Amino acid sequence: MTGRTDVNSLLLEMRAMKLQSQAFGGLNGDVAHPNPLQRPQQSNGPSFTDVMSQAVNKVNDVQHATGDIHKAYLHGDPNVDVTDVMIASQKAGIAFQSLLQVRNKLVESYREIMSMPL
Repeated sequence: MTGRTDVNSLLLEMRAMKLQSQAFGGLNGDVAHPNPLQRPQQSNGPSFTDVMSQAVNKVNDVQHATGDIHKAYLHGDPNVDVTDVMIASQKAGIAFQSLLQVRNKLVESYREIMSMPL
């Protein structure tokens, strides 16, 4: 009897998903055949350019802060310890490596898209 119940619940879920997909298609027009000449709608979130600019600026700020900590340590500032310098250096290195990996993935994705046949 449990097998029959599972099949019925699965069937109900499938019907609910079908109704949801039909409602989505009804609101946005023909989802299967969108107009390729129509410009996609703008989202309310930040643009890709803004997000990338913020990431680059944040990495730049971390590297400048690390440079300031290095200078303070070299000038004998008693509030800066060698551990602070090493931690700041590691943070800057990790931030830069992360940004570099994101850049590499973006370039790889761009090349893959450009090599796609039309």
